[in-house]
Amino acid sequence: MRILITNDDGINAPGLKVLEAIAAEVAGPDGEVWTVAPAFEQSGVGHCISYVHPTMIAELAPRRYAAEGTPADCVLAGLYDVLSDSRPDLVLSGVNKGNNAAENVLYSGTIGGAMEAALQGLPAIALSQYYGPANAHLDNPFEAAANHGAAVVRALVDQGHWDKADYRIFYNVNFPPAPAADVRGRKVTAQGFRTDTGFGMAPHTAPNGRRFLWITGGPQHIPTEPGTDAHANLEGYISITPLRADLTAHEALDDLKAALE
Repeated sequence: MRILITNDDGINAPGLKVLEAIAAEVAGPDGEVWTVAPAFEQSGVGHCISYVHPTMIAELAPRRYAAEGTPADCVLAGLYDVLSDSRPDLVLSGVNKGNNAAENVLYSGTIGGAMEAALQGLPAIALSQYYGPANAHLDNPFEAAANHGAAVVRALVDQGHWDKADYRIFYNVNFPPAPAADVRGRKVTAQGFRTDTGFGMAPHTAPNGRRFLWITGGPQHIPTEPGTDAHANLEGYISITPLRADLTAHEALDDLKAALE
């Protein structure tokens, strides 16, 4: 198996090393793992592409590249430059430092990389490690992902639903904020929503008098509804959520047609 990996935390991120090990285990001794990751951190860029300026790419080692762009840029670089002779069988994005559950899905560059792969017609999985008091101070905070990641990826490759729709399914996996031994299993979940929290913006004045605005985040340990991603993670489970890039509210179409057409 030939696997392309990327992330949004950057080429030197510890989570990328975890993903490299996961991908190597899944690919097997006769497989190949190719890395194309952002040269610098790209957290929060979503599915952004560098449409108005070029992306510089550099080979750092065999099968290892850094690109001055977003995770979606990196996937495109992998498909149309680095691996233009033979497409990968699978694209993995992560392992993100922090959860990409609930509303975080909409902002995540980790998700954006997997989404671009799906739009390019490839199987894709995004992987993220939830942080919390039980794992943040471990020698390896990514312990849950490192120990359970390959099995989850294999299970999805072998038993997941992979269609050929225009907007193909891809998968969002979040590992719980717990040591590997405390992971309780897997749950297939919907995307949740954290109430009474979200992103905001706070003004600050620099010593030189200039005004700056900083993005602020909300609490990450507010449970979502049962059956959704963050709820499962906070209960100690790995969440597996099928996603599509299609943002249409299909359930509203018939009523809207009746009212407006």
